[in-house]
Amino acid sequence: MKPSFDELKEELRQRNIYLSHQRLKVLDYLTLNQCHPTVDQIFTDLQREIPTLSKTTVYNTLRILVEAGFVRVITIEDNETRYDIELENHGHFKCESCGTIYNFEIDINSLASRDLTDFKINDKNVYFKGICPRCLSNKGKQVKEE
Repeated sequence: MKPSFDELKEELRQRNIYLSHQRLKVLDYLTLNQCHPTVDQIFTDLQREIPTLSKTTVYNTLRILVEAGFVRVITIEDNETRYDIELENHGHFKCESCGTIYNFEIDINSLASRDLTDFKINDKNVYFKGICPRCLSNKGKQVKEE
């Protein structure tokens, strides 16, 4: 079950993590926009509401949330870091047409092979890339119109 904004805020307080207005806004943004945003997306969207917000503040807040275990970093492509507030094990599918990242359920623990029994696994990620149903549907419509 996904924790609510209030639950996350209380847990941060209990861990003595300072909750500035800007940090709370970044946390709130992540809980409301579970679209795996980039720093630029978060900054651009929040700057409309908080004109004094700096990109450095967004980076620092995300670093603190990642270190505290409230957010995970996902890097499907080398040049793009995104942030995911959903901490339960799940997979990601990135549409190569529209760039949207979708979560999907997967039993990641069953993927660990017998070949890895002597290894210490620190992170588990499953990424797929392809074309999402919406883009496939749009491409079909474009072909029919031509």
